[in-house]
Amino acid sequence: MNSLTKASTLSSENISVWFGQRQVLSDVNLVFPANKVTALIGPSGCGKSTFIRTLNRMHELIPGAGLAGSVFLDGEDIYGEDFDAVSVRIKIGMVFQKPNPFPTMTIRDNILSGLRLSGRKIENGDEVAETSLRRASIWNEVKDRLNDQAISLSGGQQQRLCIARSLAMNPQVLLMDEPCSALDPGSTRRIEETIKELSSSMTIVIVTHNMQQAQRVSDQTAFFLADDNTPGGVVEFGSTEQIFNGPIDQRTNDYVNGHFG
Repeated sequence: MNSLTKASTLSSENISVWFGQRQVLSDVNLVFPANKVTALIGPSGCGKSTFIRTLNRMHELIPGAGLAGSVFLDGEDIYGEDFDAVSVRIKIGMVFQKPNPFPTMTIRDNILSGLRLSGRKIENGDEVAETSLRRASIWNEVKDRLNDQAISLSGGQQQRLCIARSLAMNPQVLLMDEPCSALDPGSTRRIEETIKELSSSMTIVIVTHNMQQAQRVSDQTAFFLADDNTPGGVVEFGSTEQIFNGPIDQRTNDYVNGHFG
């Protein structure tokens, strides 16, 4: 397997998003440093998941979606002419809220599927599969089941399989949209441990509604909010410790202490 790609810095500059005529995000400016975990928190409907999808050009797959602003990967605009969407999504992987393994494929073939679909050469599939599964902290649970169908796994195992599938692409950044929301506490804990381990080799952005999870796994936190009839945006952004223990904005204080949302 190729040596691991170095983590990259990702940033958004004046990102605004529309669905048709309705603006759902306004002027989001955030920086995601290399090898750090950033949590995006805020009530449902404030644009967190929409925003995270702009970071690897998933947003443009939605009919009627519009975008203004820029996203920079190590200083290069991923929406610029030098990038195509497929190459962006190889560099910036994504794990979704619900596990989505390919149900008719084996565990091993799920891991290698992204490489095959992107046309990349697989020199040693067994090594790629093992390395990816180890990094996703699931190798010991599935090493004797690699030819079983992926849907034979539990929900938590399926989610870690999907993380491993993303890791096989050797991304510089990993986006995670509420990856634990459908999982039991034990599976959640294992994925949180995996996130902290992976941050040593990549940049991670996670959307979460779990305030304790944000505090456990992230280095910095952005609080999103959408007021009545106005687009969502960032109210406050800082170190996780500051956001939870010394927020500047009263709305942040109210949210992290459970007063609304």
